Amino acid sequence: MADTADWYDTVNTWDASDDFYLGLVLPEASVLDVGCGTGSLLAAARDAGHTGRLVGLDPDEGMLAVARRRSDVEWVLGDAASARWDREFELAVMTGHAFQALITDDEVREALAAVRNALTGTGRFAFETRNPAARAWERWTPANGTEVTRDGVTVRIEHDAELVGDVVRLSETFSGPPWPEPQVSRGSLRFLSAERLDGFLHEAGLEVAERYGDWARGPVSESSPELVTVVRRA
Repeated sequence: MADTADWYDTVNTWDASDDFYLGLVLPEASVLDVGCGTGSLLAAARDAGHTGRLVGLDPDEGMLAVARRRSDVEWVLGDAASARWDREFELAVMTGHAFQALITDDEVREALAAVRNALTGTGRFAFETRNPAARAWERWTPANGTEVTRDGVTVRIEHDAELVGDVVRLSETFSGPPWPEPQVSRGSLRFLSAERLDGFLHEAGLEVAERYGDWARGPVSESSPELVTVVRRA
């Protein structure tokens, strides 16, 4: 039976966010990808000629199994808070809205502390969260499901979401020929405002160097979809 992780890159195709992060990765000699998933960003960096140290960290065994098909990148099982590197990376990134999977205040604090420790003195950390003012979860309904096809096989992906405070409880359902019955995964995503996020960053000894509202580096507004943030040690 096919694992849904095998379909991740088919569903989440390369887009402007990947171009943004790849542009940050390529000039840096040492890069840590926190929540690397299937490793597509670091694989693309290697394919584009990156010759330095590339490390992908992810807590999902299934995702890392896909990533480990590439042996020219270092893959590590674990979450952001478990990182124990000490001033080893010129850049850390957290893509694919993985930062929003940090639900509690303690999870946010522990992850930021670990990432800060992993950065060199001049290192930067780039990540994004969805702008809560844009209310993206309102469009995550079964009626807005999508279909993707790979090797002649079509699967359907549907979402259902409920907002509780600043946390969205989300279910994702895959259905199609690879599985005898629908595959349902459940999780939560936290939607922090820029002000609340900046409070956590300040507490962690980090300061905002750049912030954008979209992948074209536009300003943050009420309607901008993202809070793309690049920080450094304060």
